[in-house]
Amino acid sequence: MAALAATAAARASNGANGQRLSDIVVTATRIATPAFDVPASITSVPGADLRDDNLGINLAESMHSVAGLLVRNQYDYAQDQQVSIRGIGAGSPFGVRGVRIYQDGIPQSGPDGQGQVSEFNLGSAERVEVLEGPFSALYGNSSGGVIQIFTADGAAPGSLRFDLGYGSFGAERAGVDASDAVGKFRYNLNFTHFAWRGFRPHQQARSESFNGKVNYAIGRHSSLTFVANVLSRPDSMDAQGLTAAEFAADPNQTSAAALAFNTRKTLNQQEGGLIFKQQLTAHQSLQLMGYYGHRTVLQYLSIPVGAQFAPASSGGVVDLHRNFGGGDARWTLQRHLAGMPFSLVAGVSYDTQNELRRGFNNFIGHTLGVEGTLRRDENDIARNFDEYMQASLAFSRRWRLMVGVRHSQVKFITQDHFITALNGNDSGEVTYTATSPVAGLMYAPLHWLHLYAAFGQGFRTPLASELAYQPDGAPGINLALRPARSNNGEIGAKFRVGHTLYANVAAFLTHTNDEIVIVSDSGGRSTYQNAGRTRRSGVQASLEYHFRPHWRLQLAYTYVDAIYIDAFHTCTRVPCVTPTQLIPSGNRLPGVPRNNAYAKITWGGRLGWHASLSGQYLGSIPANEINSAFASAYSVFNLSGGYRTTFGRQRLEAFLRVNNFLNRHYVAAVIVNQSSGAYFEPAPGINLLLGVTLTLR
Repeated sequence: MAALAATAAARASNGANGQRLSDIVVTATRIATPAFDVPASITSVPGADLRDDNLGINLAESMHSVAGLLVRNQYDYAQDQQVSIRGIGAGSPFGVRGVRIYQDGIPQSGPDGQGQVSEFNLGSAERVEVLEGPFSALYGNSSGGVIQIFTADGAAPGSLRFDLGYGSFGAERAGVDASDAVGKFRYNLNFTHFAWRGFRPHQQARSESFNGKVNYAIGRHSSLTFVANVLSRPDSMDAQGLTAAEFAADPNQTSAAALAFNTRKTLNQQEGGLIFKQQLTAHQSLQLMGYYGHRTVLQYLSIPVGAQFAPASSGGVVDLHRNFGGGDARWTLQRHLAGMPFSLVAGVSYDTQNELRRGFNNFIGHTLGVEGTLRRDENDIARNFDEYMQASLAFSRRWRLMVGVRHSQVKFITQDHFITALNGNDSGEVTYTATSPVAGLMYAPLHWLHLYAAFGQGFRTPLASELAYQPDGAPGINLALRPARSNNGEIGAKFRVGHTLYANVAAFLTHTNDEIVIVSDSGGRSTYQNAGRTRRSGVQASLEYHFRPHWRLQLAYTYVDAIYIDAFHTCTRVPCVTPTQLIPSGNRLPGVPRNNAYAKITWGGRLGWHASLSGQYLGSIPANEINSAFASAYSVFNLSGGYRTTFGRQRLEAFLRVNNFLNRHYVAAVIVNQSSGAYFEPAPGINLLLGVTLTLR
């Protein structure tokens, strides 16, 4: 796995507990280094912040303080959360694209770069870390940024934590977490149940998730860690997006097509991984990681019946069975070179997935929303084999240099098993390669001020789904698609004043060639093309300030100007031999707001009363490439408060949270380039959440 991770060995304390900021240490090149000394934008969000006064189900609830990151909750559990970093990944119609996802060092993104954050279990998380900027390219394909969640290690004395939460629209959450350290073993096990009815018809959902981590100390210099994750989400109803007219008339309504076709999704995933660590000498160490998993998805879409009569249609029911796995081997050296601290990491990684993808009509006769005739049957295989290396040299007390490179080879194979006289053979294979260098320089003119600059090159291959069809309707995969390749630069400043204030400011610029964009979307069949050059430029700033005992202020702001540099043409009908719709130079990339501002003030100590007030402003968002539809800008405010107490060795916490207490109507998420114009997923109005946590020690 790539070399630069935003892994924090120590973290900023939870301000609600009334503590000062701690020094944050990250393992850049997998070697513990203060984040203040690393020439990269790195943010660590403590697990307590993910759960305190929150439902603790979605990252979208608690990641607003990370400048440059945008996580949007669609309030539609048949769809994943929308994730983008500095505008990268915002155009993904489903899943997470352009941002690499990891859990405990195990990839949650496939070899093609697509991932999900829906399987994250926040109940057992120690922290979530976000790496932005050039160094994220060292994670390989589709790494415009990196998000990692780390499960807390078990520790003595053992604890048993019970969580209960109830809220508006039938929201309920129940969880139990058990952790301890016994002899050579440490463990942390968590089970979480979630259900809700929703604020729109046909929106109910339920999920059960388990996350477990067991550490075993083999000897003084070696250890073994086992991680397991299980997620079950049966029949999550999909209320779908609304058109602008529908949203204006009633933002709480549900798409008529969703009701007619009973749109829904069932998701199941099981995954396990092993991590072995061995200290070879005083200066060298070895780490081996292997993982394997299985994922199934059954989704009923609202593709019109008429569109499914086309010979090449894939139908309106998606049935996926995916086996995935891989491994990583990494060697680390840490010593002095000519009297200067030096580190070197070298490794290889391999990931593979084999997905059986079938499609069926979503009707039988006049009955809609049922599995009908088989229309698609194929195996989509993706593999990557990467080699990487990174070095760091502190060549004086004020200067630190970090350099790295990663070579990636990504192969796609499609084996079509559904071939008829009217539906040709869509089999094919293609291999992409790329070498991604990166370098960063840190300068410390003052003990409280560190300046840095970094530059890197990255790439994103097409997804397997983007390769699936050719725009002109001919059989076979779309071999004309090329990887998007980016040049990514960043300059920044980090401020640390005592133990009370920490701030980051960064300016960034990403130029991408051969941006992959949609050509046509009709009848559930999407095709893609390369659209020339794009530019994402902007600034971001964040601040955390403990300005008085028990008071904490968090601020974050991001400005992103994401535009097409080159004009290109797209299609308005299918099949499309010659695109005719002009997308002019200067149009904004869909899904990217120019302005995103967040503020939160928290009061409270470890025990007793506590309260917080937060607000977010999000600018208008283009919904399509032609920029003919926008989600309006909005501001939303939340208020929470509660009480913490102990009795003996036990701890009891209770809170009440009021979300959107000004009862604003706004768009929670944008479904970009939706062919029907139903771009807008509404957010709920004012809603309440009541939670109780009991911890037994």
